[in-house]
Amino acid sequence: MGNFTIELNAERAPLTVANFLKYVDQGHYSGTIFHRVVANFVIQGGGFDSAYKPKVAPTKVVNESGNGLTNQRGTVGMARSQDPHGGDAQFYVNLYDNDALDPNKTRWGYAVFGKIVQGMEVVDRIGNVSTGSRGPFKEDAPLQLVVIERIERVVSP
Repeated sequence: MGNFTIELNAERAPLTVANFLKYVDQGHYSGTIFHRVVANFVIQGGGFDSAYKPKVAPTKVVNESGNGLTNQRGTVGMARSQDPHGGDAQFYVNLYDNDALDPNKTRWGYAVFGKIVQGMEVVDRIGNVSTGSRGPFKEDAPLQLVVIERIERVVSP
């Protein structure tokens, strides 16, 4: 659907950025899909191939949600299981300001580790695709595959 560029924040989320870049450098994301799209919330990808088979992602990362970065529109965060430290390769992009994903005194949040600096219109297009039941997902899966062809490092000028 197009390209977008993420600026990573290794100063605030060093462990998460290093983990993400490890998967980038291994080519993990090539051919994965955005498997979860919730309008006015998030798009999530990086964990399943186009046949809806889970992509092996053995390395977990410590939750850095207390790093001062918040889940505002256009930020990129580490998806995780119920385990606060259960993030691996899956990531999400906030389509909206999602303060409920930030940490508070009684619970862990979801770690933000970057932001979209180019191509937010592409993210918005993905965020507006028709969704429903596909593969193992009962809801919120794009009815037409949204494939991540590749993620690569781009050096800042």
